[in-house]
Amino acid sequence: MKIAFIGGGNMAAALIGGLIKRGVAASDIRAIDPNEEARKRSETQFGISTGAAADATLQSFDAVVLAVKPQVVKDVAAALAPHLSASQLVISIVAGIRGADLTRWLGGHARVVRTMPNTPALIGMGVTGLVALGGVDAAGRELASQVLGAVGQTVWFDDEAKIDAVTAISGSGPAYVFYFIEAMQEAARQLGMDDEQGRALAVATFTGAAQLAAQSGEPASVLRERVTSKGGTTAAALAAFEAHGVKDAIVRGALAADARAREMGEEFGKQ
Repeated sequence: MKIAFIGGGNMAAALIGGLIKRGVAASDIRAIDPNEEARKRSETQFGISTGAAADATLQSFDAVVLAVKPQVVKDVAAALAPHLSASQLVISIVAGIRGADLTRWLGGHARVVRTMPNTPALIGMGVTGLVALGGVDAAGRELASQVLGAVGQTVWFDDEAKIDAVTAISGSGPAYVFYFIEAMQEAARQLGMDDEQGRALAVATFTGAAQLAAQSGEPASVLRERVTSKGGTTAAALAAFEAHGVKDAIVRGALAADARAREMGEEFGKQ
């Protein structure tokens, strides 16, 4: 498996590191980035080859991962298109860029998988939603699974529109969790704890509860009910959450993120 990356930022670094841990040789990975500092970082950290621009050497790779900002992907795709072979898989981890637009910017290249990873990939605990365009066969799907699976779980979808929903739930989701942790730390401060104590309790609570949810297999509602004794402290907290519409606010936030993802697709697709 030979993988080339267009862009050498944090998510690309996470994927490169994950692939190397899974046994992919550093000599089979290449990163393209116009930023010299980013190239040097990739070379030093992973021992891979790098380049400043796409060139004919890319045709020797099985897959090309697009890991750039949405604002520049059209120009990047145009520069990449002449150096792609029809058999190569293009994997996009770019937020908000629809597959049809990317295919158009790539000069009609049909073997495209659109994905949305999230930042826990940086520690190998990410989750990625994926959808394959019509030109991708079973082997292409498996290759994409191997690449994104190097940094966590993968979940496939048949409808590309669901990738916007993935963005809203898991792509943006870590920020929701951090937001709640911030709130718990603030409550700890108001209850007289110092910052270190509040952080330790809040973060460990989220880590443990998430692992319990993952390992139990039971619905979150059941796990919540088991912690909630009638008339107890947890019941008091949950009643306050309900009174202030916390659950509804979280749902509305996720729906707003989905709407914005679709808007971004429309905006960038007009280019």
